[in-house]
Amino acid sequence: MENLTGLIIPLGFLAIFYFLIIRPQQKREKKTREMRNNLKVGDEIVTIGGIYGSIVKIKEDIITIEVGADKTKLTIAKWAVGNVPNEDKSK
Repeated sequence: MENLTGLIIPLGFLAIFYFLIIRPQQKREKKTREMRNNLKVGDEIVTIGGIYGSIVKIKEDIITIEVGADKTKLTIAKWAVGNVPNEDKSK
């Protein structure tokens, strides 16, 4: 019985740690992964470096975007997409 009471507190801390830190992080990662997998040509994006651009070509894990008034083309990795600002927020 003493061993059981000695395990209750550490197990409680593990449960709290899981529900307050690990689970929300997994949800954020899943949402980001889905956003990156649903990118399509024409989407306006912001990279993790803060560059705003429009997608012109998508290959596997590489995206080509147009930025600026002179339509400069940049090739970036798909994981470098930070967010899609004009994405429908009602989802």
